[in-house]
Amino acid sequence: MPRPKNIVGPQVRRYRDQLGWSQGALAAKCQVAGWDISRSIIAAIEGRVRWVGDFELVMLAKILRVPPVDLLPKQMDWHELTPRKH
Repeated sequence: MPRPKNIVGPQVRRYRDQLGWSQGALAAKCQVAGWDISRSIIAAIEGRVRWVGDFELVMLAKILRVPPVDLLPKQMDWHELTPRKH
């Protein structure tokens, strides 16, 4: 199984769901705020198959109406982030 590319995807999904928004609705709100992003990119972030930059994390937090720190997991399996040895 490939390593996840971000640690915020599950929290993005949780907060989006709490707001009752679809992935498309979140993408549309991001676009209105000036971030050109699609529903498929939101899905990739939530599925942890797309990297998330720091500015993207801040934008997601702003749109989801939470502090950026709330998008970070409360508990983390650090082995999950350790690069694999070849």
